[in-house]
Amino acid sequence: MQLHDLKPAPGSRRRPQRIGRGTGSGRGKTSGRGQKGQNARSQGFRLGFEGGQMPLAQRIPKLPGFKNRFKKVYAVVNLSKLSRFQDGAKVDAETLLQAGLVRPGAEIKILGAGRIKRKLTVETHAISASAREAIEKAGGTVTVLNQKEEEPEPESESPAAE
Repeated sequence: MQLHDLKPAPGSRRRPQRIGRGTGSGRGKTSGRGQKGQNARSQGFRLGFEGGQMPLAQRIPKLPGFKNRFKKVYAVVNLSKLSRFQDGAKVDAETLLQAGLVRPGAEIKILGAGRIKRKLTVETHAISASAREAIEKAGGTVTVLNQKEEEPEPESESPAAE
């Protein structure tokens, strides 16, 4: 089989309707546009016209700018909210969820707004420097989950040392 042997399946292609070729064609005189009116004119409606209603393309927000799909959005918990836990308690995602401070499955960030006087063991995904300082000053400890540990740079021998 070669390219010149290819033919469409029988009945799959119809001849186009020839419009404006006399009354005998069935598409003569007004050529299927009816009598007068906006659609009978050569311009008709513009694309997306909705009869005077504000068109969809103008109703929806325009969403300018760059949106980072990989941005991490944290559930924020302030230090002042941690005062509700008992002295020496372990504060992690589960205890914060039970206290109603975060939603299920959210990554948590502790911020330094407010004061804390209780000794707490805090496990969180992120924490601000001021919050870490305040918790450690009160005698507590902080563990950051999923934190990448910095690898020490290997000491390279410089060729000039020889």
